[in-house]
Amino acid sequence: MQAQNLEYTPDVARATETLYHKLEKQYSKDSWKTLAPYIHEINRLKAEKNAVILAHNYMTPDIFFGVGDIVGDSLKLAQEAANTSADIIIQCGVHFMAETSKILCPDKKVIIPDMKAGCSLADSITGEDIRKLKAQHPGIPVVTYVNTSADVKAESDVCCTSGNAVKIINALGKQGHDTVIMTPDKFLAQNVAAQTDVNIIIWDGTCEVHERFSAQDVKDLRVQHKGAVILAHPECPPEVLAESDYSGSTAQMDNYIKDNQPAKAILMTECSMSDNIAANNPNVEMVGTCQMCPHMKRISLPKILKALQEEGPEIEIDPAIADRARQAVERMLELS
Repeated sequence: MQAQNLEYTPDVARATETLYHKLEKQYSKDSWKTLAPYIHEINRLKAEKNAVILAHNYMTPDIFFGVGDIVGDSLKLAQEAANTSADIIIQCGVHFMAETSKILCPDKKVIIPDMKAGCSLADSITGEDIRKLKAQHPGIPVVTYVNTSADVKAESDVCCTSGNAVKIINALGKQGHDTVIMTPDKFLAQNVAAQTDVNIIIWDGTCEVHERFSAQDVKDLRVQHKGAVILAHPECPPEVLAESDYSGSTAQMDNYIKDNQPAKAILMTECSMSDNIAANNPNVEMVGTCQMCPHMKRISLPKILKALQEEGPEIEIDPAIADRARQAVERMLELS
């Protein structure tokens, strides 16, 4: 069945009824009638092909809840995918995430619905840049954020996530490294530097979503939404974190809302995550800041269906690069 022939039939309505009740605050009934046939067909086809869909926290709710089998941050997606018995992995996120999945799942077919789903942060640095940094600072370990290409990971000593970056840096400090190089997000590095005694040499890269937030935004939101708890991703500028109530990775913010159930909350991060948290926490009023990632939004239900039908485009990585990149990821797991 091709995408253009999909219809909202009684069978589709019955199959997606429970899901719609969960998402009816996010989608009108008319909108749902255009989405549900894709959800129904994608779920049918992935079962037929023994495929698993990884949906990042920044995916829209129709993808996140409708077709996502494994949901969460980029590293969780890749780690859990490696433990599945699926033959095909569909990565609903951006290109570096699909590469990370391929690095950790070399024997599986990894597909991304849109090869143009890139990342400003990943694009801010190359493997050649890492080689130059190492030449300028011999003997100093390079800690690279997982939001990077396989080539960059391959040239690095260890990877980190926004959730474990401080732990990784401190672990290197205990091994006798009083200075490290941290790439590519300068704001994450600055925020980590404020929490460690290890000196950090910082690369000048940013996420085009998180760099837009300002301390004034937080102050204005407090005035507009009295009593709201404000949570900021550590890719935001340090002054944003200073004005916020809590800072953490997407997984940590998600857990904070789930565990604390504030009456009202605001996330200083990509806007679809607020929608997904709202659907999972109906007693929490989520105020959207609507800073949207244009790359994440390239992934859509029609593209996911097409990727499943055609089993492509497939992610390919030079095995030599993948092996070296895997070592950096595995060292992170060891240190954290």
